[in-house]
Amino acid sequence: MRDKLLDILKQYWGYESFRESQYEIISSVLSGRDTLALMPTGGGKSITYQLPTLASDGLCVVITPLIALMKDQVDRLRQRGISAVAIHSGLSRRKIDIALDNCVYGDVKFLYVAPERLNSDIFRLRARRMNISLIAVDEAHCISQWGYDFRPAYLHISTLRQMHPATPVLALTASATEQVADDIMENLDFAEPHIIRSSFARPNLSYVVRKVEDKEEQLMRVIDSVAGSGIVYVRKRETAERVCQFLQEQGVSASFYHGGLPGEERSIRQDEWVSGKVRVMVATNAFGMGIDKADVRFVVHYTMSDSMESYYQEAGRAGRDGKRSYAMLMVAPNDYKILSRRVEDNFPPLEQVKSIYEKICAYLMIAIGDGAGSSYIFNIQDFCRHERLFPTTVLGAIELLDRNEYISYIEVADNPARMIFKVSRDDLYRYKMSESVERVVRTILRMYNGLFTEFRAIDEEVVAAACEMSREQVHQVLRELWRSQIIRYVPANSSPMIYMQEERLPVESLYISPKSYGYRKEQMLSRLRSMVEYAENTTQCRSVIISNHFGDDSVAACGCCDVCLANRRKGSKQSSEQTAQGVETLILEALKDGEQTLRQIARTVAASPQSITDALYRLTESGQVAVKKPDIFFIPPTGGSEMIAKWLKSPKNGQ
Repeated sequence: MRDKLLDILKQYWGYESFRESQYEIISSVLSGRDTLALMPTGGGKSITYQLPTLASDGLCVVITPLIALMKDQVDRLRQRGISAVAIHSGLSRRKIDIALDNCVYGDVKFLYVAPERLNSDIFRLRARRMNISLIAVDEAHCISQWGYDFRPAYLHISTLRQMHPATPVLALTASATEQVADDIMENLDFAEPHIIRSSFARPNLSYVVRKVEDKEEQLMRVIDSVAGSGIVYVRKRETAERVCQFLQEQGVSASFYHGGLPGEERSIRQDEWVSGKVRVMVATNAFGMGIDKADVRFVVHYTMSDSMESYYQEAGRAGRDGKRSYAMLMVAPNDYKILSRRVEDNFPPLEQVKSIYEKICAYLMIAIGDGAGSSYIFNIQDFCRHERLFPTTVLGAIELLDRNEYISYIEVADNPARMIFKVSRDDLYRYKMSESVERVVRTILRMYNGLFTEFRAIDEEVVAAACEMSREQVHQVLRELWRSQIIRYVPANSSPMIYMQEERLPVESLYISPKSYGYRKEQMLSRLRSMVEYAENTTQCRSVIISNHFGDDSVAACGCCDVCLANRRKGSKQSSEQTAQGVETLILEALKDGEQTLRQIARTVAASPQSITDALYRLTESGQVAVKKPDIFFIPPTGGSEMIAKWLKSPKNGQ
């Protein structure tokens, strides 16, 4: 089997051998065992589910929240001649239908799907009929209530497991504590606990913490001293733009990236950085997931991460090619106060959470009892200006509402047009329509089902082609129907969206569970404490601290982080002071067994000849050693000998 797998590996990827733990994970999956694989960023996770799928009958369902990663993986597999499709919010219902049919009846080997799709009728009906050989769960820490990036939609994976109970699950993550790992296996219904850990050590990555007053000056030092491309992580969008502008003014080729940019512009900026046209990307944590750039030489955290998990993920984007790279965390005097405020921002008072829910619904014009299953364009900056709220407070409230399954905030590109009829079918036919409007309406009704009961994604280009009209003409018709209160219409866009998981409730009916509030607040505080302890540490290897955080106790000191280098310098200073005394002790130990020649002492004592002669000189000066002949030394019963001192002082013997 190993030879067969190596043949497939070489055929499709060109590799001659497996990386650490890859073969063990693949073998586990092929034997039918549910497996949790803890692999560091850049460790070759995708091969652990792609290769066993190619070696088996059936397809692999890959669950991932990252649309950009889906598209990238599908493109790469197709370039290798492997059939793969992706299901996400950027596709019309018709395209989703075709893709899922190909998974049931065609020869598709990989189906990439967002976790939100798993609970939809269109997916569940087809999934039952698919020949699924493996379920791969990427970013598996998202399924854990105790993970730093919990997403309730991941809990829907259990439904897919129930449909295919004999199919093994491979859960993949680069950052899971022992508590999170246990939660992952429980939520994914593992038949038995089974974890395969790769080492979290990155021998080529030098971790550094710098306490600074002027972060801009320190950043320029890094950029000037380290050749190659890099990432500078910041917390806020405005900080990304400000730092980018500063770098450009200093003559650095830099760009910025955050979730507030249009999807197309984000793609352009990412491509420019990946291709090397831009050297430094200043970004929020919206940047980096799924980006495959091996030659990143430095990652600088301009502001501190919320957790060791996110820090390790982001810092780990440096040096994937195995060459020396640097991960620097900059800490200013007021950063710890900012961190404590971050907790309050993420967990606003419950009354404020309910108030923000009410204001969001009012802003989106959703009536009580309405909106279930609907999506709405949501400009959070405009909303915050309108309501005089801080974005961090609003996002914290939305996250709590999401965890309690009221609303979700979706920050993705390529949202298709969506619509639903507000009138009954009979009332629709009584509406007086122009020829163009009637043509569009009849075409849409013929192509899409369920438009009178729920929002449906529609492909305006396909509708336009069927109507022999332009896309803009179809768009204008739909806007006319919307203004006439015939339909609800959300145009195709790349804006953030609010998704109503259920109908709008009266504010007094909202219930925020203690587990999602109090317990999670304590978890966040705990994660922040770990981050602060990492930053304040001056004695223990940083690579060891990180590895221990994830339950890997096998890692030795890296020797290249700032703490290891400082300890080495300190040790060199101490050793220089201790060496002389140490050599004297070794000589006295050697002479306890009797007299010895200088040559015999040199063979016994691990020190340079000069150190030995210097030590012998001091010992004879103090009378602790005596000389019998010019080159024979012994420990005298009493006193020393001036003759030894004279002998050692002679130019010939002093050498």
